Amino acid sequence: MKKKGGNFVEPIKAARLFVTRYFPNCQGALMAGSVVRGEATATSDLDIIIFDKEVSSSSRHSLTEFNWPIEVFVHNLTSYQSFFESDRKRARPSLQRMVAEGIVLKDDGVIESIKQEANRSLQDGPDKWTEKVIRTKRYFLTDVLEDFIGATTRAEELMIVNNLADSVQEFVLRTNGCWLGSGKWIIRELQKFDSDFADQFVNAIDRYYRDGEKTKVIELVDTVLEPFGGRLFNGFSIGTAYQLNNFSK
Repeated sequence: MKKKGGNFVEPIKAARLFVTRYFPNCQGALMAGSVVRGEATATSDLDIIIFDKEVSSSSRHSLTEFNWPIEVFVHNLTSYQSFFESDRKRARPSLQRMVAEGIVLKDDGVIESIKQEANRSLQDGPDKWTEKVIRTKRYFLTDVLEDFIGATTRAEELMIVNNLADSVQEFVLRTNGCWLGSGKWIIRELQKFDSDFADQFVNAIDRYYRDGEKTKVIELVDTVLEPFGGRLFNGFSIGTAYQLNNFSK
């Protein structure tokens, strides 16, 4: 949390002052983010969402006011819906989360229905992966794993293991119908799905970083792939323009 100083303004007061100064005629405003969740750190900012029927399109701005870094997300009364849809398709519900958790700063009767939309989206979850998508992701996860196994320099391994960790968390969460995260939200989503797996995931990656030990990472990926048939190379193809029936002879 911010250290109190001579110019310190409590976050909720700062957020309300900001809305009053810059968006006095808006129909609704929320404050979201780590401060609202009680997880603020020395680098936390204030996330403020504005709903104003007079703005023609959505926008995002970063600035410092009242001794706080502020991220402001501006929407009219319909533009947020396209962001909900985009976030659903990419399985990262950033705006939905902010709206759902947000503390009301101002409301002229629009916030309740928007919050209901956000909560419905969060409860419904992202689109399920098709068998075709799972097979494709399985192939590319196998490819990254083989690169990791075969890498012979620490520099190459460091680059590959980052890619591998991201691919693993995506595969696990999406095949189980869960939302994805990025940065710190990767671990939060994994913990929400399965805290034991989240621990296994972190320990395997940490073991590699500390000791250069690949075994736990390899075992982790194989465990993730096993329910779907294990590693995939032979027989995988994209497109049907050319038949390979004779290639195995």
